[in-house]
This record gives sequence, structure tokens and C-alpha cells, in this order.
Amino acid sequence: MKNITINQKEIDKFSKLAEEWWDPNGKFKPLHKFNPVRLDYIKKSILKKFKKKTKDKSLNNIKILDIGCGGGLLCEPLSKLGADVIGIDASEKNIKIAKTHARKNNLKINYYCASPENFLYKQKFDVVLNMEIIEHVENVNIFLKESSKFLKKDGVMFIATLNKTLKSYIFAILGAEYILRWLPIGTHDWNMFVKPDKLKQICKNNSLILDEVHGVKYNIFSGDWDLSTDDDINYMAKFNKV
Repeated sequence: MKNITINQKEIDKFSKLAEEWWDPNGKFKPLHKFNPVRLDYIKKSILKKFKKKTKDKSLNNIKILDIGCGGGLLCEPLSKLGADVIGIDASEKNIKIAKTHARKNNLKINYYCASPENFLYKQKFDVVLNMEIIEHVENVNIFLKESSKFLKKDGVMFIATLNKTLKSYIFAILGAEYILRWLPIGTHDWNMFVKPDKLKQICKNNSLILDEVHGVKYNIFSGDWDLSTDDDINYMAKFNKV
């Protein structure tokens, strides 16, 4: 199958920044700040969902596929929690950085340069992650269809992305990129943002039923991200495979 979900412009954009993935004060500083809240949410959700597999409160028996893994910011802490983690990314530079960093930390994580439609892997996973990736792909419908095939029945897919609202344009693009310069200008394209209702329908068409949606909000005073009832800008959604 051709690389029908890869947006080469987006791949090139992040490949140029690949060397900075693990610099907490570099271009990916906002993602480093965002990482604790999404990691905590994923961990707690997995422990709740797979109670029989996680009796020791670790993720030892959980198989996770991180799609669009970047430099491995989520793969590594999940691996340290005991999960069997595989990360894929369409950028060779991202995968090279991820592999190098994992080796330095003696972590057994398998990384592959691939997109979901050309990832030839027969094993299915308990959990599939699509975190901060669907707003950068060419065809969200096909991307999620191809991603869902890797989930076991009753498995869980986590998706984090940006809502397509006026508020997200003002804060996530004008504010974060042009005014505060938290992100390089051009990091996001508002036209590629996805409303929760649209995401819910796309996933439903691919045997993924919405479990819950949480907004994720930045606290300007503490500098931390927290779950919120406000999903107008950033949000995370959890889907069950049926």
C-alpha cells in the first residue's frame, strides 16, 4: 500500500527539529510540559481497563503501539512502567533519535520508520496511541482505519489532538506560535484540526466507540497542564475497539 496518510511537508518540518526532541528547553519544550498529564491519564486508564493484567499496578503485561512516536517521549516512560512498547514514525530522523536515546537508557523499545498503512506487523496490541499526530496527517479517515487494525478486540485507542474552533486558532496558533513563541511558526495548520464530534464519527466507522473525552488546559500560573472540562483547544479521547 502506498504512503497515503503521510504528509511530506509535515514530516520534513519535524525532521528538521529531530535533534531537539530530548531537550526540555528546546523546540519541543511545550510537549515536555504536556507529557506528564497525558502519561498520567494513559497509565490510570490502562490500569482501570486491564485490571486482570495489571494486578501489580505495573504495565508489565500490556502491549502498546505508539503511532507518530517522534523521539520517544511517551514510549520511554511507558516502557519504564513495564509495558512492551513499539513506536513507529514516518520520519527516519525521529526514529534514529528515538533509537539512540533508548539505547543510552538501556530500554528495550522497538522502533520502526513507518506509517500505519505500511507497517507490516501481524501482532495486535492492547493499546494504540495516536497522540498529537492526527492533525499532521494527510487523510485522518484512512489513518485511523489503518491504526485500528492493530488493536485487539476490546483494546483501547488514545487520541490527543486540537479542536477546530476560533478559540484554538487564537490560542494554539496566534498565541502559542506568533505571540508567545512557544512553538515554531507553522507548527500547526488550523485547517487540519479535528472537532470531537467528527473524530467520534470517524472512529465509530472503524469499530472504535468513544469512551470519554477530556479537555486539556494550560495553567499559566503553575506552568502545568491539567485535565479540564473545556475541550475547545486541546483534548484527549479514549476509544474502545468492538
